[in-house]
Amino acid sequence: MIEGLKPYPEYKDSGLPWVGSAPIHWSQRRMKFLFGERTQKGFPNEPLLAATQTKGVVRKEDYGERTVTASKDLHLLKLVEQGDFVISLRSFQGGIEVAHCRGIISPAYTVLTPRPGSRKAYFKYFFKSSDFINSLTLFVTGIREGQNIDYVRLSRAYLPLPPEDEQEAISRFLDHANERIERAIRSKKKLIALLNEQKQAIIHRAVTRGLDATVPFKPSGIPWLGDIPKHWELTRLKHISPQITVGIVIQPARLYVARGVPCLRSLNISSGSISTQKLVFISQKGHRKNSKSHLRKDDVVVVRTGRTGIAVIVSEEFDGANCIDLLIVRKSPRLTSKYLLAYLGSYGAKSDIAFNSVGAIQAHYNTETLGNLRIPLPSVAEQKEILDHLETQLAPTDAAIARPEREIALLREYRTRLTADVVTGKLDVREAARKLPEVAIEPEPTPETDELLEIETEDVEA
Repeated sequence: MIEGLKPYPEYKDSGLPWVGSAPIHWSQRRMKFLFGERTQKGFPNEPLLAATQTKGVVRKEDYGERTVTASKDLHLLKLVEQGDFVISLRSFQGGIEVAHCRGIISPAYTVLTPRPGSRKAYFKYFFKSSDFINSLTLFVTGIREGQNIDYVRLSRAYLPLPPEDEQEAISRFLDHANERIERAIRSKKKLIALLNEQKQAIIHRAVTRGLDATVPFKPSGIPWLGDIPKHWELTRLKHISPQITVGIVIQPARLYVARGVPCLRSLNISSGSISTQKLVFISQKGHRKNSKSHLRKDDVVVVRTGRTGIAVIVSEEFDGANCIDLLIVRKSPRLTSKYLLAYLGSYGAKSDIAFNSVGAIQAHYNTETLGNLRIPLPSVAEQKEILDHLETQLAPTDAAIARPEREIALLREYRTRLTADVVTGKLDVREAARKLPEVAIEPEPTPETDELLEIETEDVEA
């Protein structure tokens, strides 16, 4: 399907540096002539909506406790109809989101409705393409100690516009390509899940049974732990760590600045590593005010919502940084950070998390629940022996997991580049779209790094 795609026969200079050449028959229109601005208010009974960078604009209730709920002045929120587009305060980070349902959203956001000639199906891809997102940096302005989209300037910008039938062909082609890529990603994720189960089983046995099968054992009294070595202590994490605390929770977006103190969020945390993609920064003033969530080298930070229990050790690079809505376990002389990280990846810890998490919609781990996590605790010397053993035992499994993870990353990079090339006319997909069979597009599963764009109560104002 994708092989054999070629450029259009003729091009012209688009006059847009971020587009370059465009097909000769494509036109250009200012954004304000392609989309009207919806400013209707006074619909307090409509469902609250949330803008996400991976799933578009959806009902807030689908994301449980991951946003601040506006509890008053709901009549001041803006109406959003299905098929509208929403420009959040920080859309320059992830593009403009399409609304999948009717509802109301923060008045600080700009709501756009397509005019005749603008096909939602095409602009759904165009507004999330990498070239368009990069162009949005031309339209940012400083508001509330951070950069936000200036829609007045953006509305005057020119956008490339294919004919309507071509918009339909492009969206149909990308729907089909996306479904095939997602199918491949899902199969690789299944393989990774199986390998992780094998990894967890190896870890669980080591951190609950030790390495010497000849030592006497005692019952732990916990179904998911079973018997543990008799000389080990069974204790709660709060009795080992000097402090268990939580990162910034209340209105963190108020503290954002273009440059400042690095601030980790859940999407920066994966098992054993910290990603700097989409890293945010907070002001020095906000950092000083939130001193309890200062990060120190060798602390363990734990995701508490959604991907509950995913954890990482704070590296020297982030010593002195801050964090948002993450749990922080301070380094203990009795429990090495690497051993705690290993234990959090075991069946024992995950079962404890599942049993003790709170939150009706998503698992939600708080400081009390984490503090009450029961840990079979060997001596520090034995912890190091177990860690050395696990490093050897897990090396083949880790290598096997790394391969499909890299393949998934390449598939996503390919999809990003393909989408950008197609929506800006670098590749002609008209003939390919005509040959496509009718298929039902399966919905994309929510990625582990799904990020919610903050909806703050202070936005609900006249």
